[in-house]
Amino acid sequence: MSNHEPKPKRSKFIDSWFKRTNVESSSSNVVSEPSISSPNIDVEPQPSIPEPQNNINGLERDPGLRCAIWKYPVNERDSIRKAYVLLGPFQPQLEFPFTEQGSQPRRFQFSWFKDNPWLEYSIALDRAYCFPCFLFDTEDSHYPAFTVDGFKAWKRVCGGDNVLMKHVGGLNSPHHAAMQKWDLLRNPTKQIETIFQSKCSKDIEDNRLRLKASIESVRLLANQGAPFRGHDETENSLNAGYFREVLKSFSRMSVEVERVVLGNAPGNAKYISPSIQKQLLNILGNKVRNKIREEVGDSKYCILVDEAVDTSSKEQMAIILRFVDCQGIIRERFFKIVSVPNTTSQTLKDEISKVLTMYNLQVRNMRGQGYDGASNMRGIYNGLQALFLQECPYAYYVHCFAHRLQLTLNATAKGVYEIWQFFFNSKFNCEFC
Repeated sequence: MSNHEPKPKRSKFIDSWFKRTNVESSSSNVVSEPSISSPNIDVEPQPSIPEPQNNINGLERDPGLRCAIWKYPVNERDSIRKAYVLLGPFQPQLEFPFTEQGSQPRRFQFSWFKDNPWLEYSIALDRAYCFPCFLFDTEDSHYPAFTVDGFKAWKRVCGGDNVLMKHVGGLNSPHHAAMQKWDLLRNPTKQIETIFQSKCSKDIEDNRLRLKASIESVRLLANQGAPFRGHDETENSLNAGYFREVLKSFSRMSVEVERVVLGNAPGNAKYISPSIQKQLLNILGNKVRNKIREEVGDSKYCILVDEAVDTSSKEQMAIILRFVDCQGIIRERFFKIVSVPNTTSQTLKDEISKVLTMYNLQVRNMRGQGYDGASNMRGIYNGLQALFLQECPYAYYVHCFAHRLQLTLNATAKGVYEIWQFFFNSKFNCEFC
């Protein structure tokens, strides 16, 4: 090379294709493909590690001259693979040269491309290669004959000893795995991200429908005050309880609901367990309490409180609000049931204050208290009503009329035999009617 001849410019990296360059320096020499008219080459050129070109047209197309992708830097390999996928396998249509193999000359056949769309041909080396295996080959090559060295034994393509078919192999072959990866790169809709996203969207839709069915079941049973659980909730049970039976009824009315609930639901997302039922009930209860709080507004209110022991021997305290709404109508709303560790007046007062504070109901707006006649409730000095009077002197205590009626009936039944017999017979008839 003389001193006056221009030196060839170095190829740019592939990531520089996305950067702004000067107009004077944007052109780069691209190595042209070997001439088709002179296929016979005495010395086989060895591929070197080239620098990535500034666009996909600058990539080496001849499979015998290009560098293995695993030799590129790790952070550039995916970009190079995608660029080669856009170009596709190198399948030139030309007059292929003959090669003496055995008793007669043989050559590559263009029809092999049609039967094997993955096949490539190197003009420079007169050899065949596998395009998907080249894309996803590793340093420990599975088939170096089709990725590094090239294949040239043309006589072994036809007949029973078909080398191309042996290279393809079965469903678990490395070539088949490379073909699947190549197909995913060519078709973005088949990529795992797209499939996973589609699957997730379908799961979300089914979960929402399944949860909606459970919410409507809870809403119906809570509105009717019906029990949720059944004695036998197995799949073969004739009566699995109101909750499950209502879900079955919904599924019979809608094919879409039937497709996602109960037995057709996944084991980890059925939304029918007792804990799920309690969570849904708690959510609906909070909405009802917020609605009651809106009805109370800034008006004055009274509280009605009573405690009892449930079947599990736990003390439960019921709180009821009595107030006048914006239309001037007296309302009594059941507000909340609270579990208490004991029934001392201070404990009951703390729990009631906690509930009132939670919903921003000021104790100073309390204008009445209604309890039973127990000492811990009506005590003048240490009873519940006395503790609230210390905070609000207008919260007058009234002995609950329902409890008064109960005490009256008990005393009358004990003193008058005919009244006791009347209630006894009424209870007996109700149990067996």
